[in-house]
Amino acid sequence: MTSEREEPIWLTATEQYAWRQYMDGNGRLMSILNRSLQDKHGLSLAEYRILVMLNEAQDGSLRMSDLADGVLSSRSRLTHQIRRMEDDGLVVRSSCPVDGRGVLATITEKGRGRLAEAAPTHVDDVRRNLIDLLDADELDVLGKVFARVGAALADR
Repeated sequence: MTSEREEPIWLTATEQYAWRQYMDGNGRLMSILNRSLQDKHGLSLAEYRILVMLNEAQDGSLRMSDLADGVLSSRSRLTHQIRRMEDDGLVVRSSCPVDGRGVLATITEKGRGRLAEAAPTHVDDVRRNLIDLLDADELDVLGKVFARVGAALADR
């Protein structure tokens, strides 16, 4: 890290190339995945991620705070997202039975159905636009790189 008075350590040409390629590729990939889900299933990528997390959770429910952490969203933003999804009948909110203070989000049968319809599209898009472009060694490196980045950033 640099202080306000120190000169930053500028990226080398190789570092800058890697960074820009990541930014451009990630942006394009997320845009394609989001647009496909929107066009074919009326779901955003964010809504899809929420439905996946709820579907994989025990009893289909998660505390809103845990869900926000899992989808890397602010609690305020997630609250608005869940409200819209609740209006669409995809999820319901309720008080946490353990302490009564927390709020649970629970996937509904309609939400499970929408997820089941959208999942093949999403998996096909991920495969076509990422997985099938890489060989086994590149996939291994990609997984290791972002596991390391995720672990390092989880504490920040």
